[in-house]
Amino acid sequence: MLRTTMLAAARSSAVRRLVEANPLTRTVVDRFVAGADTSAAIGVTGRLAEKGLHVTLDHLGEDTTDSRQADETVLAYQGLLAELRRAGLAHRAEVSVKLSAVGQQLGPDGEKIALDNARRICESAAEAGTTVTLDMEDHTTTDTTLRTLSDLRVDFPQVGAVLQAYLHRTEQDCRELAREGSRVRLCKGAYSEPASVAFQDKHEVDRSYVRCLRALMEGQGYPMVATHDPRMVRIASELAGSAGRAKDSYEFQMLYGIRPAEQQRMAEDGERLRVYVPYGQEWYGYFMRRLAERPANIGFFLRSLLTR
Repeated sequence: MLRTTMLAAARSSAVRRLVEANPLTRTVVDRFVAGADTSAAIGVTGRLAEKGLHVTLDHLGEDTTDSRQADETVLAYQGLLAELRRAGLAHRAEVSVKLSAVGQQLGPDGEKIALDNARRICESAAEAGTTVTLDMEDHTTTDTTLRTLSDLRVDFPQVGAVLQAYLHRTEQDCRELAREGSRVRLCKGAYSEPASVAFQDKHEVDRSYVRCLRALMEGQGYPMVATHDPRMVRIASELAGSAGRAKDSYEFQMLYGIRPAEQQRMAEDGERLRVYVPYGQEWYGYFMRRLAERPANIGFFLRSLLTR
């Protein structure tokens, strides 16, 4: 129930105004969000790269309501990719893009607008020497996102997919996408979904995650294991070993600000560890979903406010 409440709050303009108006909130947000602009994102990326970590950068922004906003998001990514190249960080960093931020919801032509805008970002990524992963959002966008992925991979085969284990359909999606060269990030899912399309019980989600992991590890693609759960990390390593995978044939992914010591330890132990680094002004929705995912995050947030 707490998770459902927090996810509802992520969509509430009234709660958003309350949270954003609190002068103490920013100090907590800084744990999970790299900063407000490209310069801050590049700085964090450089520091993580120095520690042997890889990065995927997310310019925060979703639910774009007009073509101007979508174009501004594209320009922000293009500027970011150019800066990554200039800083010599493109070999360590890619970008993650939400199609809703580049026009997916803009009426009947939204899917085409998002495809065209995503293609512009992919072109800039290729010029910089890196690639793009398409973030997945709620279940109503899954089919359109996968269609866009398929279209982009014609010219940019390294574009990554994201699949969410809490959806009933995902195990089959994993099998279909586990092709040679196919980069697939597997996460549990962070949106409030109905029982008709998603598992509601945590243990059911965990079991689905393991089934999906097995399908990806036994396939020919490049699994990207997005989890902070120590048990899932262990299971993923075991499945990779059973499948005869080399360390460079898959990677783990964790969020910026969550279990940083474990991220460093895993990298030092020879695992490829990529940190999901969000940045930008539109941090509210992302921040609230992170609080919803783990009760410990809510406790951290409240303690930080109370002890300032």
